[in-house]
Amino acid sequence: MSQITTQLDDSGVVDPNQPTDPARRTWVGVACAFGGVAGAATAVPFVSSFAPSERARAAGAPVEVDITTLQPGEMTTVEWRGKPVWILRRTEAQLAALPKLDPQLADPNSDRPGFTPAYAKNEYRSRNPEYFVAVGICTHLGCSPTPQLAAGGGAGLPAGWQGGFFCPCHGSSFDLAGRVYANVPAPDNLEVPPYEFSADGTRITVGVDENNRA
Repeated sequence: MSQITTQLDDSGVVDPNQPTDPARRTWVGVACAFGGVAGAATAVPFVSSFAPSERARAAGAPVEVDITTLQPGEMTTVEWRGKPVWILRRTEAQLAALPKLDPQLADPNSDRPGFTPAYAKNEYRSRNPEYFVAVGICTHLGCSPTPQLAAGGGAGLPAGWQGGFFCPCHGSSFDLAGRVYANVPAPDNLEVPPYEFSADGTRITVGVDENNRA
C-alpha cells in the first residue's frame, strides 16, 4: 500500500503552503470514483422501478367485444382498467321509454362535465341508440349497481320504473341510458368510457375513441 505523507512545519502543524501530496490526491480521486459508481448502482434499480410492468400495461389496454350474439334486451359485462363495463343492447320499447323519464332525472341532457364524451351527449348517451356502453360503478361511493332491466315496480325503485340500474348500497337509481334519478345520493350519471364500433358494426372496442388512442 502506498504511504500517504503530510508536510509539517517546524512546530508540527500542517503547513498550508505546502502542496498536497500526490498520493493523497490519488486516494481522494479513487474514493470519489467509487462513491459515484455506488450511487449509480443504487439509482438504476430505483429508477427502473417506475417503469410500468407488462401486467399494468395490459390492464389499461383496449378491450374488443364481439356483439354479434348479443340479443335485444341482453347485457354483457367486460373488464377494462379493473372496472366493469356494461354493454347493453336495448329494445325498441326501452328506447321509446327514455324521453318520458326526463322529468324524473337529475341531469337528463348530460350537461354536467366529466362523465359523458361529446358523442354520447344525446337522449341515448350512445354512438348508436341500440347499444349502451357504461362503466358499472355508481358515481356516489363506487359500489356496483345491480341491473334491473325489466320494467315494473320493485323495492326501492322509482314509480313507473322502465328498467335501469339500482345501487343497493345507498339506493341510487339510473335509467337505461345511465342517467341518474333526482333526489338520490349519486351526484352524476354513470360514466361513458371511450369506445368505438368496428367498421362492420360487429365489435365494440372499449378504451379507444377519436380522443383516446394507445
